Amino acid sequence: MAQFSMAASNLCMAIVALVAVAAAAVGEAATAVEHTFVVSEMKMTHLCNETLVTVVNGQLPGPAIEVTEGDSVAVHVVNKSPHNITIHWHGLKQRLNCWADGVPMVTQCPIRPGHNMTYRLNVTGQEGTLWWHAHVSGLRASLHGAFIIRPRHAYPFPKPHKEIPIVIGEWWSMNLAQLAKNMEDGYYDDSSSATTINGKLGDLYNCSGVVEDGLVLDVEPGKTYLLRLLNAALYSEYYVKIAGHEFTVVGADANYVRPFTTDVLAIGPGETLDALVVANATPGKYYMVAVGGQAPKPDIQIPETRSRATVRYAIGASNGDEAAPPVVPEMPDQHDFMVSFNFHGNLSSPNRTGSPPVPATADESLFVVLRMGSICRGGRLSCKRSGSKESIIVETMNNVSFQLPAAAAATPLLEELYYDNRGNGTAVGGGLDELYTLPDRPAKPFNYTDRALIPWGPNEAWLEPTEKATVARRFRHGTVVDIVFQNAAMMDTDNHPMHLHGHDMFVLAQGHDNYDAVRDVARYNLVDPPLKNTVLVPRLGWAAVRFVADNPGVWYMHCHYELHVSIGMAAVFVIEDGPTLESALPPPPLDFPKCNQ
Repeated sequence: MAQFSMAASNLCMAIVALVAVAAAAVGEAATAVEHTFVVSEMKMTHLCNETLVTVVNGQLPGPAIEVTEGDSVAVHVVNKSPHNITIHWHGLKQRLNCWADGVPMVTQCPIRPGHNMTYRLNVTGQEGTLWWHAHVSGLRASLHGAFIIRPRHAYPFPKPHKEIPIVIGEWWSMNLAQLAKNMEDGYYDDSSSATTINGKLGDLYNCSGVVEDGLVLDVEPGKTYLLRLLNAALYSEYYVKIAGHEFTVVGADANYVRPFTTDVLAIGPGETLDALVVANATPGKYYMVAVGGQAPKPDIQIPETRSRATVRYAIGASNGDEAAPPVVPEMPDQHDFMVSFNFHGNLSSPNRTGSPPVPATADESLFVVLRMGSICRGGRLSCKRSGSKESIIVETMNNVSFQLPAAAAATPLLEELYYDNRGNGTAVGGGLDELYTLPDRPAKPFNYTDRALIPWGPNEAWLEPTEKATVARRFRHGTVVDIVFQNAAMMDTDNHPMHLHGHDMFVLAQGHDNYDAVRDVARYNLVDPPLKNTVLVPRLGWAAVRFVADNPGVWYMHCHYELHVSIGMAAVFVIEDGPTLESALPPPPLDFPKCNQ
């Protein structure tokens, strides 16, 4: 291990040197990249059960999109499934291209069965690992894949011998459309059947004693590998380790970070990581394990989620015992959220030419409490709560649970905004009239991290009543926005991976317990905060972010836990046009889908 630590230290020093003195190699010209995604259903068998699964091009995970910074991308989506579909390009900034963001009835009408749509994307100014996925409740579990953007010039670290995408996902033996229906109806007891790594369940799972296939990563002694990790799971943050090895983290959410070495990665739903691994252990076989974290009791517990792949040194490497079983890493406890807190606290931005500056101050500040609540079924004004069947549990931001306006059945919000701004009367939905302004702060302050509020019962019942609305917030173009996300102990204390479409956020600080403006503003990192599109708000804690609202459109902000976004932990951020043609949203594409045609 001492030998490895020396190598990892040398690798970090080399990376820092390369970041400080960037190589100016001339790259090839930008190209046009095209893909065709055929969405269809196919039968797959795992754990002795045959399941009908919705996939792209017959693959799970779906095909990876690999491009070079500055390329243009066209993805032709052909929907041969029985479901309405949209594809979201997670983390892609979509500058002046909100039409291609892929959120049903927020940015577009869905692609109906038997219909097609072409997404035209631009990847200028981004490098690293992103991903794509369906933005349809439940189907994200099987409709997803990597989106890799390589630099046009040199990497700011030694070029790896090989790049390997690592997609952490879940296998669901049930119909995913039924999963979505269950969540809509207030039934939240479903859980995945297994964890997957690159679509494979691994040898922890079996069918009548026959173990499932697992991913095998073949490596050569002394070589460096770039792992491009993404968490496509619906429900869990994952801790990842490789026995006998360490990671040098060099990127997160397609932004370079100041490199640091660790033996464990923490990656929440929606997050991506780039990490270098040097194959310098004694040649042999080593397990790479991913274990899902969850909040401890009294939170409701789900079965432990875990999978493993094998890192296998090349056959014939000296000192290797080919018959020996793989070495197993010692994994963190699934309830140990400090692993996640410490990992995310280590992220910072490198001093790199071209990095966006951190705005010194904010123009607007929001304090957003993330918590559960409940509404009465059937539109009733009063009902029993605390788990009663008379009420339904929802997730909220400042005690308002998101729902699309009824008018959005005809016209997406983005079209409403575009034509409303131009006053030409083309839009007919009227959805903008139903927007409910996201409050600056919750109407009912309370001790947000009071552990007595976790179990259902009289302690939390008075805080449960909430409302549903199309929660939105308007920002003038160029507004600098601060948001403090406060995680509350209301029937649930999971962390919340908050994802903002169309923008990156500076993560200024994170902390435990209740946020205190007087105390905690002094801790803000205004020098080298990491840039993220998905920010993990810690369990029973808070995270402070700052972003510049300079990309016109209607952008979804939501928790990336599937249950949480499906039952209302979301809002739309309406960013107004700037003063010039170059800062205003262009008209929709000519082939933009219509809802009723």
